[in-house]
Amino acid sequence: MADTTRTRPATSTDEARRGLAARVSLGRVFAPVPSEFLLIASTALLLTGFGVVMVLSATSATSDSTDGNPYDAFIKQGVFALIGIPLMFLASRMPLKFWKRIAGPALLVAILFQLLVFTPLGITNDGNRNWISIAGIQAQPAEFLKLTLALWLGFILNRKKALLGKWKHALIPAIPVALLVMGTVIAGKDLGTVMILVLVLLGGLFFSGVKLRVFVLPMVLAIGGVAIFAVTSPDRMRRIMSFLNPDCLADYYGDCYQPLHGIWGLAGGGLFGLGLGNSKEKYSWLPAAANDYIFAIVGEELGLVGCVVVLVLFALFAVGAFHVIRKTDDLFVRTVSGAITIWIVGQALINVGVVLRLFPVLGVPLPFMSQGGTSLISVLLASGVLLSFARTLPRRDRVLPSPAPSPGRVLG
Repeated sequence: MADTTRTRPATSTDEARRGLAARVSLGRVFAPVPSEFLLIASTALLLTGFGVVMVLSATSATSDSTDGNPYDAFIKQGVFALIGIPLMFLASRMPLKFWKRIAGPALLVAILFQLLVFTPLGITNDGNRNWISIAGIQAQPAEFLKLTLALWLGFILNRKKALLGKWKHALIPAIPVALLVMGTVIAGKDLGTVMILVLVLLGGLFFSGVKLRVFVLPMVLAIGGVAIFAVTSPDRMRRIMSFLNPDCLADYYGDCYQPLHGIWGLAGGGLFGLGLGNSKEKYSWLPAAANDYIFAIVGEELGLVGCVVVLVLFALFAVGAFHVIRKTDDLFVRTVSGAITIWIVGQALINVGVVLRLFPVLGVPLPFMSQGGTSLISVLLASGVLLSFARTLPRRDRVLPSPAPSPGRVLG
């Protein structure tokens, strides 16, 4: 029997519909974004670019004397920036349900990744075993615990939002899982990262809307735990005591060596600095010039003006993130955004406080700017999550006023 089915020829109506669908899809890609999106994205890009330039300046002198290539550290940092920036904008395109779906699996993968530091892949650095080396590439797995813990806290607290008034539901399983995550880092003796994870936990609980009396308990436990962890380590206690020592010059060649040179670098820059690339401390005087003390190099080369610019960029980043928190109606978005903001801005303030000798040396990098690919990619991914959340903010439709009737028109 012959097949009588005929293919219906495409009509002009079908072509118009396909064209309309293509225009709608293209319009979604280039749709206007909220001001919060632009503020977060622009500050993240500026800080990253600023950081790459400062890494080049801080490492060019010592790199030439070690491996003969003064641009090696700069190239590596630039490569990580070229990887992290597209990942940030890719993350910004992910829908809200994607982040909720991967929150649990992502935290599990990050914990397993962190446990690799206790395998033969692990590396001990300054008494901390918190690094791994694979095929010559070093990474710090704990950096990804910050973002994944923030996502998981938002997911679990959002599921229990109707029960957050009861302390058992507000703290369980959030506190036990957070302690497990911190335990994998404490085992490597990295107090600085543990403190940032504490900020992530407290930020998530605070912005989830738990009652103040419920919030106080984990805050006291966190402060007590960090204090006990510091007291039980002779090395950390020695550094803390040197920080409290008013006559630090007496221990110049000991624990006061790096903090003193950090302060001298800031003081030597004055108001406008010595000029980009003209730092004196980077010539092996300041051991962690490109890492934890890169803010001191900014102050020495660009002066007080450069330091203020960096702080203003972090303040603008915080403003954009807090606008997302304030405008959203979604508890998951508010919790994760709060945890990420407290992490990045809090870590920046701690790093600057260490350079200014307001805090003891904690080994906490300056987000976006310090040398380190793992840290840079993690904060750029976290910024991508904030950008994704910014796209979900409710848009206020502008109500246009009705046109006034013309004088000659008679209203009937």
